[in-house]
Amino acid sequence: MSERVTNWAGNIVFEARSVRRPTSVDEVRDLVAAGGPLRVLGSGHSFNRMADTTGDLVSLADLPRVFEVAAGRRSVRIDGGMRYGELAVRLEEEGLALHNMASLPHISVAGAVATATHGSGARNANLATAVSGLELIDGKGNLVVLDRSNPDLPGAVVGLGAVGVVTALTLDVVPSFELRQYVYDSVPRAQIAAHLSEMLADGYSVSLFTDWTGLDANMAWLKRASSLSGPWFGARLADGPRHPVPGMPAQHSTDQSGEPGPWHTRLPHFRMEFTPSAGAELQSEWHVAAADGLAAIDAVASIRSRVAPVLQVCEIRAIAADQLWLSPNYQRDSVALHFTWIADTAAVLPVVAAVEEVLAPLHPRPHWGKVFTTPGASIRAEYPRFGDFEDLVRRYDPSGVFRNAWVSDLLV
Repeated sequence: MSERVTNWAGNIVFEARSVRRPTSVDEVRDLVAAGGPLRVLGSGHSFNRMADTTGDLVSLADLPRVFEVAAGRRSVRIDGGMRYGELAVRLEEEGLALHNMASLPHISVAGAVATATHGSGARNANLATAVSGLELIDGKGNLVVLDRSNPDLPGAVVGLGAVGVVTALTLDVVPSFELRQYVYDSVPRAQIAAHLSEMLADGYSVSLFTDWTGLDANMAWLKRASSLSGPWFGARLADGPRHPVPGMPAQHSTDQSGEPGPWHTRLPHFRMEFTPSAGAELQSEWHVAAADGLAAIDAVASIRSRVAPVLQVCEIRAIAADQLWLSPNYQRDSVALHFTWIADTAAVLPVVAAVEEVLAPLHPRPHWGKVFTTPGASIRAEYPRFGDFEDLVRRYDPSGVFRNAWVSDLLV
């Protein structure tokens, strides 16, 4: 490959022989029909080799933009290359909204959905649950259209790029709404122990942040419809804007003044007009059952002397249960512990393994797009429908066009 292509963080240099940038769905079909191997490269926000291939990387960024609001104004059809930032602005112009967004608005919709990426909120399911329809090119080059009447949809949505190339999606939408954002400093450990579930449910979206240098949480970020004043579970209102990583400048963070603003300007942690070119970081995340959230925090606290030296920040969030086969939130309300590590793979990987070891009794499910070391057999055991997903992949991609080493290690 003449160009050196990396993921967003720069920790993965792709081994592909070329990067293809089709400008039509027909071109995508031709690429797939040629036999692969190929993998789709979204916005590059995966931190492992999920998107890598020895064949062709396919970027859908140059597909014609599609934005079609349904007649009943309850769904929107978009192309497979669109990013959340653009989608959010266009929805707001229509007086519409998504039910939630991730912390970074610059990621591709199709990529986020395929990995069950999520925002926050005890009553909010992950981003993939908004998908009511998929249009994909299967491993034989056929265009397949799925909707909620098709029993394959719950398996294909969080498809890890192994089912097909998603060229269009239909998403549920809701009327536009406003939220306020507040940041509180120094959340006492005793309050977390006594009130974790209340904390994570005390807003439309709630995040606790800690650097694990102590047992208290550094901050709480609350995105709410109603106003707040005074202390919050013993924490004090921040005296100015904050960045999620302690000590980092806050100018790129979303508004924290408590003033109401459109949903898409409050739900992400970062402003849409700030486009990061690269991230000097690695990321990991594990989901446990909501009832085990405090136990998970205690488990990480037991090894915080190992975690803190290689950590930038850890974010703790709640996500509602869903019925998507490979969602980490499949059939269980969840608490997720997200780790933003320093950009040092050799130093971070042993700590990742240590976190996995202390969380193992709680049956954690790792975020598919992050750094983890758990073997495929252990991951498969945590998903009751994993066998059904493997059957789905065999039906949709019998020749292994979309297979790579990462997928092969995961699937039987």
